[in-house]
Amino acid sequence: MSRPTETDDQPELVPGLVRAQVKAAKTRAAKAAAPVAPAAVDPVARVLVDTGLAHLDRTFDYLVPAALAADAVPGARVKIRFSGQEVDGYLVERLVASEHDGRLQPLRRVVSPVPVLQPQVAELVARLARRYAGSRGDLLRFAVPPRHATVEKEPMSAAPPWTAPADLTAWGSPWDDIEGGRELFTALSTGDSPRAVWSASPGDIAGTPTWCAQIASAVVAARASGRGALVVVPDARDAGRVSAALARLDTPHRVLQADAGPAQRYRDFLAVLRGEVDVVVGTRAAAYAPVRDLGLVVLWDDGDDSHAEPRSPYPHAREVVRLRAEIEGCALLIGGTSRTPDAQLLVRTGFAASLVPHRDAVRRALTAAVTGATDRELERDPFARTTRMPQQVHQLIRDALADGPVLVQTPRRGYAAALACERCRASARCTSCAGPLTLASPTAPPTCGWCGRADDAWSCPECGHRGLRAPVVGEVRTAEELGRAFPGARVSSSGGDRILDTVPPTPRTIVVATPGAEPVVEGGGYAAVVLLDTWLMLARPDLRIREEALQRWMNAAALVRAGGRVLAVGDAADPTLQALVRWDPVGHAERELADRASAHMPPACCVATLIGDVGAVDDAMTLLSLPPGAEILGPVEHDDAVRTVLRVPWATGQALTDALGELQRVRSARRLDPVRVQVDPPTL
Repeated sequence: MSRPTETDDQPELVPGLVRAQVKAAKTRAAKAAAPVAPAAVDPVARVLVDTGLAHLDRTFDYLVPAALAADAVPGARVKIRFSGQEVDGYLVERLVASEHDGRLQPLRRVVSPVPVLQPQVAELVARLARRYAGSRGDLLRFAVPPRHATVEKEPMSAAPPWTAPADLTAWGSPWDDIEGGRELFTALSTGDSPRAVWSASPGDIAGTPTWCAQIASAVVAARASGRGALVVVPDARDAGRVSAALARLDTPHRVLQADAGPAQRYRDFLAVLRGEVDVVVGTRAAAYAPVRDLGLVVLWDDGDDSHAEPRSPYPHAREVVRLRAEIEGCALLIGGTSRTPDAQLLVRTGFAASLVPHRDAVRRALTAAVTGATDRELERDPFARTTRMPQQVHQLIRDALADGPVLVQTPRRGYAAALACERCRASARCTSCAGPLTLASPTAPPTCGWCGRADDAWSCPECGHRGLRAPVVGEVRTAEELGRAFPGARVSSSGGDRILDTVPPTPRTIVVATPGAEPVVEGGGYAAVVLLDTWLMLARPDLRIREEALQRWMNAAALVRAGGRVLAVGDAADPTLQALVRWDPVGHAERELADRASAHMPPACCVATLIGDVGAVDDAMTLLSLPPGAEILGPVEHDDAVRTVLRVPWATGQALTDALGELQRVRSARRLDPVRVQVDPPTL
């Protein structure tokens, strides 16, 4: 007897699960084959697919079903069928017809009808992708926060009424101390769109940092002309200070920052998108905020490391706001206490004007000096060559403590960041892994900074001595030394994971802080500021070390009260310290820019780096079509990989980034080993 075969007229021989799967597959096939009624108006949707693949970083045409026509608005999030999978995308625009001759796949569904991707932001993202040889999908992760469905259902609130104050500011005229500042303020209030690189005045106005008062008054001036404003700052502390200054002017605004949480971040984003508020303050991601009728973009402290995005394609906030000002035709202010060569290049090329404080305003604000091992200082103090805090430092702190708090800046965190033999000065190394030994506190044993192993019985391998000294000490050890030198003073430290936001304006208070962690004085400024170990700030082998050192010194010096004193310990002949004493950030930026031009280094030229495995970088260089005049430096070892540096003249920088973008697309299509491509890296 023969075994029966499985046929269509014998369904009982097919298991139930398989039968259900076959039925579901037939149903899907039938739905896919069934014609979809297109939308009556603009039935074609141009969709940017969020795949993260460089070779797919373009738009694709899809059919808009009639059932989705009302919700499928430009800027909405959609789901589409792509390469056999359901993926996310953004509906960029609706069209009457498609250039594609074949049948279009319909949109699967509209995730949300909220137009989260505005046209001006979409254009900004496209330009940045070309500028940094990246993909728009990566940039959209910065520009559009993740959706929060519950927040999206919350009712929309009306924009609160606002009337500009009669004088537009609560501080008088904070721009009067800036050369050309009054003209800038008038232009903003009358609806013009000036562009300027501005060096802020040091000090404070009625308890508010001068730079905050200047930003807030510029925002109010732009808003008085019926336009919105966007302020981008390095961190949450600065965002809070600008927010407080705007609150003093009764200016409604929203603060956008990553640590607000997903729900609050999306709520603030929707408030800006819907026009509930037209003034935004935030960190680097806020540069993409969809502010309506944008009239002013402000970037504060463009030399701060926080403005450089650490994720691909690594855009810098300076370039983001510059391109946004071009796209939307709005005013642009790039400011700081110091001046970067990149910002100065915008002045030199005529893109922006230069605004600097009046010399009289600087003289009223502070007095800066340098002390150290000069011939004159050695005559006064023969031990000044080896001492970390010369006699002048102790004298200044002693005199200033009677008037108010004193700030002491030191560039290293912790207690003792490095140790050496007390007798022969040989570096103290771990006997297990040869890592550097450090001290976390005066009672802790020396511990390896690499493997964490404590070494109580360390002895010098050179001379056998067991004593240790600290050639480089951190803010904790500095605070301990000052506490002993001034026993009646209250000493606080700010740095690492213990950062103070504010300190009271009480006398006999010493604050020891690392760069960037300096707290502000409540309602005023410091009586004096001391800058220690300036040689250490200049010792790091980095292209931007001098501009970074001056930026950190001037940011700390600007915290003094009117008439306060600033004293730096270092070589008085050093040009960077001389720029601090003269309070001449523009001259220093010009010299740096000239030096970079002679050495063919950015920003005077365009530089890109390729980092990866040896074979991957070699393949990339084989596929890359470099523009004429390009230089290839390397490859050299870089961490666990190799790095090749590409350099072209500034005028042909876009040709290089276009070539790198094409390289990224080719490598993505061929699925080659990854290579990290970075245009204009912040450091080399």
